[in-house]
Amino acid sequence: MPVSQGIRNALTIDVEDYFQVAALAEAVRVEDWSKMEYRVEANTQRLLVLLAERDIKATFFVLGWVAERSPALVRAIADAGHEIACHGYSHQLVYSQTPEVFREETHKAKAILEAQIQKPVLGYRAASYSITQASRWALDILVEEGFTWDSSIFPVRHDRYGMPGTPRWPHRLKADGGGELVEFPLSTLKLMHMTLPIAGGGYFRLFPYWFSEWGLASINRQGEPFIFYLHPWEIDPGQPRLEVKALSRFRHYNNLNKCESRLCRLLDRFAFTTVEEVLRGKSLLPS
Repeated sequence: MPVSQGIRNALTIDVEDYFQVAALAEAVRVEDWSKMEYRVEANTQRLLVLLAERDIKATFFVLGWVAERSPALVRAIADAGHEIACHGYSHQLVYSQTPEVFREETHKAKAILEAQIQKPVLGYRAASYSITQASRWALDILVEEGFTWDSSIFPVRHDRYGMPGTPRWPHRLKADGGGELVEFPLSTLKLMHMTLPIAGGGYFRLFPYWFSEWGLASINRQGEPFIFYLHPWEIDPGQPRLEVKALSRFRHYNNLNKCESRLCRLLDRFAFTTVEEVLRGKSLLPS
């Protein structure tokens, strides 16, 4: 029985492979990605089955590098009625790129996806939520490249990302150059004087399941939708283990064996749909 009291939440999947994650960058160079065991297709197909069993639609942020190699997968996602959005091309941290490189990669990834699904791609999410105060310039580029909404800003403090103090709910955002985007920030939980990340991914694997469900339900009790994210590699405990530092190893491999069963519980407890549908329901996008 859903606990969201009629509120539909945004379910999002960041379609990238295990070796493309920032936490493992110390072990795998981008130039060597093509040599790695490619597991994203099978893992994404598994997620598509889980969603089809529950008649749930989601937003899939597809990495351009993956889309080039798996066009049939992108079409299968779209044909199943899910929303296709852009996750950039090479999964590099935005603030580590120049504006010129970011624009080139974003344009390329968007064009690849649009050619594959034959419709506009209007949503974007940065690799590792890396649109920060140091890379706010990226928002202007997204507007100029034709995106209407973004989900890259995490209103928390973190060593790799975050814009603490920014709005926690979906809102219209004015870029520094004057353009406007609808921003769906990653979901957070206010606990005493702390703002905790509760949006999924590694946090979903780190926190006890009951805490994630309670935190997400508290957002719905405030009358707001939450946004939840997961990666296909997070339901793949059989993926190769790479030699990385202890913190990176913990972030990436913690509780992989529990993630799929937790996800199924979550899907059965809340009402989910695409980002586009949630934003339309809040009158932030045209219906």
